[in-house]
Amino acid sequence: MNVPLTVPARLRGLAGSLKRATGPLPRPTRRGLVFDAALALVLGIAALQYALEYADGPVGAGADGVVGPWDPAGPPPPPPPVPSGELPSADEQASAFGSAALAIAAAAPLALRRRYPLAVLWVVTVAVALTPTEAPRITSYACVFAAYGAAAYSPYRVATLASLPVAVFALSRLADGTLPVVQNEYVPLLILVPIVVAANGLRAWQLRAGESHARMSALERERAEELRRAAEQERARIARELHDVVTHNVSVMVIQAGAARKVMDTTPDRAREALLAVEASGRAAMAELRHAMGLLTMDDDGNSTEDPSDKAEAIPDLAPQPGLGQLDALVRRVREAGLPVELTVSGTPRPVPSGVGLAAYRVVQEALTNTVKHAAGSTAEVTVAYGDDRLRVEVTDTGGTPSASAATGGGRGLIGLRERLAVYGGTLHTGQRPGGGYRVEAAIPLEDM
Repeated sequence: MNVPLTVPARLRGLAGSLKRATGPLPRPTRRGLVFDAALALVLGIAALQYALEYADGPVGAGADGVVGPWDPAGPPPPPPPVPSGELPSADEQASAFGSAALAIAAAAPLALRRRYPLAVLWVVTVAVALTPTEAPRITSYACVFAAYGAAAYSPYRVATLASLPVAVFALSRLADGTLPVVQNEYVPLLILVPIVVAANGLRAWQLRAGESHARMSALERERAEELRRAAEQERARIARELHDVVTHNVSVMVIQAGAARKVMDTTPDRAREALLAVEASGRAAMAELRHAMGLLTMDDDGNSTEDPSDKAEAIPDLAPQPGLGQLDALVRRVREAGLPVELTVSGTPRPVPSGVGLAAYRVVQEALTNTVKHAAGSTAEVTVAYGDDRLRVEVTDTGGTPSASAATGGGRGLIGLRERLAVYGGTLHTGQRPGGGYRVEAAIPLEDM
């Protein structure tokens, strides 16, 4: 049900709309303040000069202090009056003082027309209302600039729209007298000032356009640099994944193939077991490679031209990446490759983020691969400890002799592990054991699950 508003409520609503601002007060630049101060000074001097001339009386035969045009066919204009040399009376002095005060009151506030545009308009409007109708030039020019400043800069739009008609009414009162006329000495200034302002505006626009182009170029360069860094990081990540997959499985396959070759003639059963281990390692490597390549070639936009049946067949290839649950299978493959390995799990096993599980799996995989390559004939032990706030993974071996494939390593695997663990705030410590052998230990913080 709509309740009609009372008169006081409507008045309060109107007053609130007058005080409502559409934004903050403008903050003019130093250049704008200097321009407004110069404008106020120039208009003030011109209006003050005219006010003093008005107080002394009309000049010549023209009205409003302007000499009227001379008609050659008519009589010549009368000469200006000769000063009598008498001192001005008290009324003339008061008139001169009042006209000068109106000129200053109308021109001085223009220095703040950008900072307080509506207040300046009100002050100038009051000065216009007090201006004699015979001397409109004292305040009319200042009122025009004040009205423009309020319309352009004031955030109080309703109050400004209500004040502009008042200023127009005050100016229309001055139209009952003689309209202001630009004197001849100000005509060159009237022509040159707009040209200078237009040229300065064009120059400022060119400078802003140049700065905008420079900013756009800088943003484009930054974007290209970010894309380049992202591509490099992605290449490094892919290289780490491929290194972890290929190095481990290929090393196991090489060792098993070499063992099968040596015992093929004497003990075919052991050779057959070695070849089965090679086959299992190859299948595992193919599965992980297929997973990595599937992520790289996946079409996110759905614009692939492949047959849907091919996609359906490729979906099972994208199996989840290995984690802590696949450590038993990893240890079993390494044990079948000829390296005695024991897996020990302490603490209460609990689910961990997939990224953390993959990082722990890669630590064990890289450490056992290095043991196979650099410590043939040794035994290894894998320990996974679930703590309250962290996961600890340790791989140790008893030391042995380097295999033929040991010379191909470049240390990139451990570097990749440190980078992988750093993503999750983990650390990696590696080094020789006091009693012989090598030790790799990783610690990964665990958030509360």
